[in-house]
Amino acid sequence: MEPIIETKQLCHAYGVGTPFERHALQSVDFYANPGEFIGLIGHTGSGKSTFIQHLDGLLRPSSGQVLFRGEDIWKDKQFTHQIRFKVGLVFQYPEYQLFEETVFADIAFGPKNMGLDEEEVRRRVLRAAGFVGLEESDLDRSPFDLSGGQKRRVAIAGVIAMEPDVLILDEPTAGLDPNAREIVLQNIRDYQRAQNATILMVSHSMEEVAANVDRLYVMNHGTVAMTGTPREIFAHAQELTEMGLDVPVVTTIFHRLQELGFDVDPSVYTVEQAVAALEALRGGA
Repeated sequence: MEPIIETKQLCHAYGVGTPFERHALQSVDFYANPGEFIGLIGHTGSGKSTFIQHLDGLLRPSSGQVLFRGEDIWKDKQFTHQIRFKVGLVFQYPEYQLFEETVFADIAFGPKNMGLDEEEVRRRVLRAAGFVGLEESDLDRSPFDLSGGQKRRVAIAGVIAMEPDVLILDEPTAGLDPNAREIVLQNIRDYQRAQNATILMVSHSMEEVAANVDRLYVMNHGTVAMTGTPREIFAHAQELTEMGLDVPVVTTIFHRLQELGFDVDPSVYTVEQAVAALEALRGGA
């Protein structure tokens, strides 16, 4: 299977040729297949934000390549422009970027910039609003009259309305209460399933990535330190901790149980897995 998006030996430096030159990315190899849900984790300053801005052409590599369906996104200006509709990027706290008078107009902004006719714009707005759980009656409201969680969903809908093949979300649940966090995550999963879209989610919540993603990339000082399934990654709890990262609480508990002599799998990373493991342990006692 050909990756839908990948990077090869991607490097990026800021302030080149000045005393402040800093290498934010160093030889990053990455790939995501169609329909995959990828998690990206790393300590603050590890290069995550710089990396994701390369995937839709907001930043140009100092060296290396970004490929979309096997083609370099910088091959010509027209293709680079098209990529920004095929690869949707939702920044952290995207509700701060809402600016239109109505929810409808905010969601419609991207599709209109794609040059679509009014009928197609309306279809996409209604579909995107449905994905994020907004009622049609909400579309005539001012986005500034909505709750924080609703604003976040409007902002995500604005990107979803462009129907990108790849949806990148930078800390999509940051600052939300637990109920609003789960609603947003469910919205993302609904879009992925309906569109067979590729999702890349940056998160500091190990529980969120553990429960949702197929594979994880761990960044450390501008490089990919690890990649694998959540089970494979969270089996390296000590290394993650040394990088300044947390691990899911249940993983910490099971590592401690193993240290105390219990015959348990320390790579458990969800509550459901923990329950099953403890029931098996009790049954074998």
